[in-house]
Amino acid sequence: MDIEKLADKQHEIWAHWMKYLFTQGELKNGNFTIPKEKVDRWKKQLKTNYKDLTESEKESDREQVRKFINLF
Repeated sequence: MDIEKLADKQHEIWAHWMKYLFTQGELKNGNFTIPKEKVDRWKKQLKTNYKDLTESEKESDREQVRKFINLF
């Protein structure tokens, strides 16, 4: 297994998330604000085991795995 290929893919996944995140909030006076409903949703997902996620949430995780599974 090549750690550099995995690290490169992880960076790509992180960058994709950050691009998405920055479309979800607002930068004002040097502060980035995320709407409460987004924060509440993500906090709930953080506390939820994969097996208990909704099917669409699971599919989102599967989509991320598909980005690197071929490296194995």
